[in-house]
Amino acid sequence: MCLAVICFSTLDSTAKYLGEFSGVNVMQVLWMRFIIHTLVLFVLYKPVQCINALKSSTPKAQIIRTLAMIGATAFNFVALKYLQLDQTITIFFLSPLLIAALSGPILGEYLKPKQLYAVVFGFIGVLIVMRPGFGGIHWAVILSLLATLSLSIYNVLTRYTAHKDSNTTNQVYAPIGGALLLAPFALLNWQTPDNIFTWVLLLSLGVSGGLGHWLLITAHRYAPAPLLAPFIYIGIITMPVIGYFVFDDQITIYTLFGAIVVISSGLYLWYDEIKQKKSQRSA
Repeated sequence: MCLAVICFSTLDSTAKYLGEFSGVNVMQVLWMRFIIHTLVLFVLYKPVQCINALKSSTPKAQIIRTLAMIGATAFNFVALKYLQLDQTITIFFLSPLLIAALSGPILGEYLKPKQLYAVVFGFIGVLIVMRPGFGGIHWAVILSLLATLSLSIYNVLTRYTAHKDSNTTNQVYAPIGGALLLAPFALLNWQTPDNIFTWVLLLSLGVSGGLGHWLLITAHRYAPAPLLAPFIYIGIITMPVIGYFVFDDQITIYTLFGAIVVISSGLYLWYDEIKQKKSQRSA
């Protein structure tokens, strides 16, 4: 799980670097993330097995799930061009709270009052980071929030399809779908990189993204989700460190305090879920 978070931190920082310094079109960056991820899957599994895995018992859910992943990646890549890594990761930490909130209407798993308070408390943490009324909110924050919402929808639908489709189907649908849907837009706006370093960064997008998702799924194969959930918060270490050394980002006290509030909310939900499971087992 920790290695998965490191992979995703590498993915985001690479996308930010390409967006700021390479001059490569964002649509091209987005497509490379999915097409290389697809090729990684073809290495891990046989290509025929990947194509056959597209046969799903929940095609509508898989299509919406794929669109949610594309949206999450697109919104995030554009937001990263304008925001610091520590800001985007703090907003991303809303994901466990949004997943808890969305599980009600989608999965029928509604929040209890105390859990709802934790979600609201988490949103207050993001407001601390954004500081509305103190010099204005950068418009890219809206994109980061949309990315987090899209990712939360993707995760909730993954929980739904996990009980109806195979692990292979859940792994291949989003990357293959993203590669196919984005190909026309990327190829029409294609800008051939003029140096090897940019090519290496573009190729690494799919590797870090694909490897990160494989590690994430493997981690959940060996340990329950509630036990793994808190480990996503090591991103508050990896992202600011990368931001400081690569982009010279300076962490503000507002971002740090807001992150503490958001993480505290997520940890409370995690603790409450663990406590419920223990009480159910004892009963």
